[in-house]
Amino acid sequence: MAKDVRWVGSSLDDQRALPPAVRRELGFDLRRVQQGTLPRDWKPIRAVGPGVMEIRVHLGGAFRLMYVAKFAEAVYVLHVFQKKTQKTSELDLAVARRRLALVRRTREEK
Repeated sequence: MAKDVRWVGSSLDDQRALPPAVRRELGFDLRRVQQGTLPRDWKPIRAVGPGVMEIRVHLGGAFRLMYVAKFAEAVYVLHVFQKKTQKTSELDLAVARRRLALVRRTREEK
């Protein structure tokens, strides 16, 4: 059974603002994650937190979707953005860290 996807902060709007071909690729890989398999191109993002990974898409630029799938109830999409430099910007890492903290707080309240 596939896990639910929960979009944190502006991640859904950010994803919807990307080019259609990029959205399609991200959606395909996010579906794989929901079903318990790994995306085709991914990398762990330990700088954000344990269990955080990113889906990588290269189509006319570099695009990333950071998520955490280690919780039983859902895949949480933390941040979606276009990567403009070789190294992920500190701002993008900070956004993902804040949203991961929000996920943890929300889960503790339930």
